[in-house]
Amino acid sequence: MAIKKYKNKCIIIRDFTNEDFPGVLELWVQTGMGGKHRGDDEKVIARSIQSGGRLLVMEETARKIIIGTSWLTNDARRLYLHHFGILPDYQGKGLSKLLMKESLKFAKEKGLQTKLEVHKDNFKAINLYQRTGFKYLGDYDVYIVREHTKI
Repeated sequence: MAIKKYKNKCIIIRDFTNEDFPGVLELWVQTGMGGKHRGDDEKVIARSIQSGGRLLVMEETARKIIIGTSWLTNDARRLYLHHFGILPDYQGKGLSKLLMKESLKFAKEKGLQTKLEVHKDNFKAINLYQRTGFKYLGDYDVYIVREHTKI
């Protein structure tokens, strides 16, 4: 568990628990990273953790609010970094660097490559990712089928 002081408040990074889900979902909605419409629910999180993934939460302990998340899923070939973000009121304070450090520590322990997707206009995130060693893979588009029942 990583601990950091921010404006005299204690910030910790720890593993997700089921009780965290409402706060995690609220963060994902506020940051535009996810929601139930994208298939983000407790069952999916549990399956990803059982498959060797990890969901890190950053919590402000005094208020007991989730202020950041980093969700790493594992396909046994590489880790995928999803839902990496900080609540808007806490952005720009250096907290994302701490969360990224803990995320990459997990990747190093697993001995796996780490891959992520980022919106092409999210320059702050791109800058963070590049500073922490991520390289642009190339110019290709990403496609998805969200509604598997329509396959």
